Amino acid sequence: MNWHSARQPRARPFRQAVLVLRWFRERGCVHCLACDAGVSQATGYRYLHEGIDVLAAQASDLHQVLDRCRREGMTHVIRDGTLIECDRVAGVRDNGNDLWFSLKHKAFGGNVQFLSAPDGTPLWVYDAEPEPGSTPDITAARIHALPALCKAAADGLPTLADKGYIGAGIGIVVPVRRPKGRSEQTLHADTRATNSLIRGVRALGERAAAELKQRWRTLQHVTLSPRWIGDIARAAIVLNGVWK
Repeated sequence: MNWHSARQPRARPFRQAVLVLRWFRERGCVHCLACDAGVSQATGYRYLHEGIDVLAAQASDLHQVLDRCRREGMTHVIRDGTLIECDRVAGVRDNGNDLWFSLKHKAFGGNVQFLSAPDGTPLWVYDAEPEPGSTPDITAARIHALPALCKAAADGLPTLADKGYIGAGIGIVVPVRRPKGRSEQTLHADTRATNSLIRGVRALGERAAAELKQRWRTLQHVTLSPRWIGDIARAAIVLNGVWK
């Protein structure tokens, strides 16, 4: 048997792993990454999609994450949403606005909801296609996570969240909103102190999304189909747990 041909099957997984990791870390052009790996552009995309599928499949589901948090004695988890930007996507809401456009972020993308540990370590991203960027956080949470989070809160594991989740239900701890047209000082001193405490503790979770995007730069702007955004985010969390 020719030595070179015998070596190729062993080299191929290594080249594929390097291509996938570089894409996550550098947000590189798939065509350039494929050239560096010595494969065609079509094969490069196949390598990438296979790698994302394999990594995303390793991510824990919400019930597994909450069970692990209780076993490890965590006092709470932090829930937040972030927009993972993508190229403009066709789609219109009933009011005529672009479905995938977020007015809050002034960009096109998918609304990704995630949980983090009290120290800000990302733990979970919902295992479904992302909601369009125009979807409010509370709506996305009701679709994908609130029943499990409310049950976890009843078992002693509350969730901290921002004001975008007001009305989420018992066990979802959010700051008290000030009366419309009034200053923060109109709230009782105890309420203001509670709000400050919630914001201070929750800030670690909000920082987690920014740090995840900084480490895995492909989360800053996904050039694949938006349906891949959820899988890419789950894969990034898996990589984040391995790449300490």
